[in-house]
Amino acid sequence: MPVVRPDHATVFDLHGARFTSYASAATGAERLRAWRLDVPAGTTGVKHTVSSEEVLHLLHGTPVVTLDGEAAALSPGDTVVVPAGSRLQLDNPGPGPATAWVTTTAGLRATLPDGSVVSPPWAA
Repeated sequence: MPVVRPDHATVFDLHGARFTSYASAATGAERLRAWRLDVPAGTTGVKHTVSSEEVLHLLHGTPVVTLDGEAAALSPGDTVVVPAGSRLQLDNPGPGPATAWVTTTAGLRATLPDGSVVSPPWAA
């Protein structure tokens, strides 16, 4: 049975946030990818355009998500459905950290404002 314990998850740090990968090709997931996103207090996220649909479910904190120019403050239990091709930014201006569970399909790419493309290893 493929159970990924927290001490076996793979951790990546990028743009001031931490991505802890649980469901990936390395853990036996074929099509889906899932990770915990930890964003420290006072973090301004990086605007990016996603190639695949993403679902972000907030577990803790009060970050602000901006999707295609429309901002919304999030509370624990809120879920954001991010359509493929959307411009996304997650900021955590509050005094405490924010944690979310994120799911997408394998092969997600993020295009940054300068045109560079990031293929995050936790979503490969």
